[in-house]
Amino acid sequence: MEQTGIPQEKILEELNEKLKKDLTYESGKILGSMCTTPHEIAKKVMMMYPEKNLGDPGLFKGTQEIEIETIKMLGSLLNNPKSWGYMVSGGTEANIVAMRIARNIGRAKGKGGTPQVIVPVSAHASFDKAADLLDLRLIRIGLDQEYRVKISEVKKAITEKTIAIVGIAGTTSLGTIDPIEELSDIALENNLYLHVDAAFGGMVIPFLERLGHKLPKFDFRNKGVNSITIDPHKMGLAPIPAGGILLKDRKYILKNCFEIPYLAGGTYAHPIIIGTRPGATILATWATLKHLGIEGYTKIVKNCMEITQQLEKGIEQIQNIELATKPVINIVGITSKNLDICQIDEELRKQNWALGKFENILRIVVMPHVKKQHIQQFLKDLEQITKKIQ
Repeated sequence: MEQTGIPQEKILEELNEKLKKDLTYESGKILGSMCTTPHEIAKKVMMMYPEKNLGDPGLFKGTQEIEIETIKMLGSLLNNPKSWGYMVSGGTEANIVAMRIARNIGRAKGKGGTPQVIVPVSAHASFDKAADLLDLRLIRIGLDQEYRVKISEVKKAITEKTIAIVGIAGTTSLGTIDPIEELSDIALENNLYLHVDAAFGGMVIPFLERLGHKLPKFDFRNKGVNSITIDPHKMGLAPIPAGGILLKDRKYILKNCFEIPYLAGGTYAHPIIIGTRPGATILATWATLKHLGIEGYTKIVKNCMEITQQLEKGIEQIQNIELATKPVINIVGITSKNLDICQIDEELRKQNWALGKFENILRIVVMPHVKKQHIQQFLKDLEQITKKIQ
């Protein structure tokens, strides 16, 4: 820290210079991110209310009411307007909160030993964090040819120590959707907690359904689903951090709270992990949801899927490159039987293309900042790189 303060102009000049190293969404070269530039109304609201803190909601009752309205809007989107929940920092926190609730329910049922949670091998790394923090054992289940969890293996994996099952709606690597309806039946039959990680898919799948796409029912229409993760700061165009954890019933929250007596706004029952929470991002999420509405989001998702299809067709025209699987949402995985995926990724990064890299797959997420001209240029560069490597 400086001994004496520096004028604002110099600070901003230095800041802008340092941030020139960052890639920008506007360039269209960020193809591996599940986030994007927030909507203009989100930016405006975020700047207007930076002091709002929902770590002490008694001081900001209007902000708390708006959070409740936001959760109700998200709940309606997921076919349960009576669901309860909270805005959190993102999918990782939401998944950890869900696993903590599932663990505590398991304890209340008298289940002994290390609790076991059945997850697909495609599950997000946040479940590994949850297992480490909560002393859980993850039972990992393989995937079928369409990269969805194998239902037969889920059934076989259930033991007296099993407390929960996890299904994914929009996997991190390929955007595939697990058969949640069948997982719901299994959870009901075995009296198990079912959590759906729809951090990405939650703000995509409902709008694809409205466009006529035939996709699995992943939400609260399934009676066995107890909680769902959904991230408005992804396809919801909300500012970071704006994740959500929705629960089927408020009782799950009431039985899993921490009483905090010292807050200036009065005693508060705190059910989630972090204390201080930025109210501004929640207000911005509320404003964005209200402004765009169902029609606005449907239009955005429709455009992203049209560009996804453009990318899909282009990849099919490039030799030695192929789709890992047919895209079901706006996530595309590319792979190769003959070329080194890591080498392709390195060459793409030399040209400032930033994709997501997995063991043998490169992931492209067609977010709203990705335009048709960006995909055209990407396909051109990809084809030249594959020829060079050959």
